[in-house]
Amino acid sequence: MPRTSPLDGLRFAFGTLTVIPVRVTRWDREAARGGMLCAPLAGLAVGAAAAGLGLALLFLGAGAPLAAVATVAMPAALTRGLHLDGLADTADGLGSGKPAEDALRIMKQSDIGPFGVITLVLALLAQVAALAQAYDASWARGACAAVVSAALARLALTLAARTGVPAARPEGLGAAVAGVVPVRGAVLAAVAVTVAAAAAGALFGPYGVIRTAGAAVLALASAEALLRHCTRRFGGVTGDVFGGLAETAATTALVVLSLG
Repeated sequence: MPRTSPLDGLRFAFGTLTVIPVRVTRWDREAARGGMLCAPLAGLAVGAAAAGLGLALLFLGAGAPLAAVATVAMPAALTRGLHLDGLADTADGLGSGKPAEDALRIMKQSDIGPFGVITLVLALLAQVAALAQAYDASWARGACAAVVSAALARLALTLAARTGVPAARPEGLGAAVAGVVPVRGAVLAAVAVTVAAAAAGALFGPYGVIRTAGAAVLALASAEALLRHCTRRFGGVTGDVFGGLAETAATTALVVLSLG
């Protein structure tokens, strides 16, 4: 097997986590490992695009609420709503209260049940409200919140793909990336992204550092709690669970970043 290059990982990350036209040349687990380690970089690109759209609307005279809606819509568009769909399906599976096999079958259905609808609506409302609050404080805080939350959302995927976390199904994206990231690599990625987020928060003073670092810690903690619960309920992770983790981390980060 040819040696995996960093470009293989970047292609895998952008090709599977975004709609950005990238030619993925390798789908083996070595490429998947590099791709999941590069996932926060894909989030950085998505967050930058979201912040750019929000700022464009602000500078054209739109208010903070409309800018917040656009900022939330951009990641959904750049992922074809994949993570939002995963959040809804995960909520339906967990809310069903059925055994793992039945819950996984519910998650694979194309329709969205009541648990999924309620979770999706509340998550989107929380994201929009938090971003509107951040934009209302300053355009820079809103843009920073968009970028940091998107990077943390994808970092949650890196951590969920660590060694020791099994796949719930033998097929699908969850099985392709489950357990591919060494624990040491996942921890280093988490430290690097958290430090970078805190550095971005330094632009807003000492409290900005604390707020941004706290957002990173709480976002990852909430995603980890959901990951552990899903692993107990379903026997492992699926592509839907990965989507649910990303949206959980993003929502938590945005809420914390809107405070103060």
